[in-house]
Amino acid sequence: MLIPVRCWSCGKVVAHLYEQFKQRVAEGEDAGEVLNDLGLEKYCCRRMYVGHIELIDEVAPFSIARED
Repeated sequence: MLIPVRCWSCGKVVAHLYEQFKQRVAEGEDAGEVLNDLGLEKYCCRRMYVGHIELIDEVAPFSIARED
């Protein structure tokens, strides 16, 4: 699903950093170091990224309009 725009606990805007995080982790960088570099140092903000699971490929087939 989509990453939330703001942290659920503290309200900090976090969504604009997700693509950078995803790209850098895919390149092999340590996730903790990337989060530090991006300025996400609170536990509540970090959990938004670490606990995120991409489910769009699982959900997309069910979004087709069905004819009855």
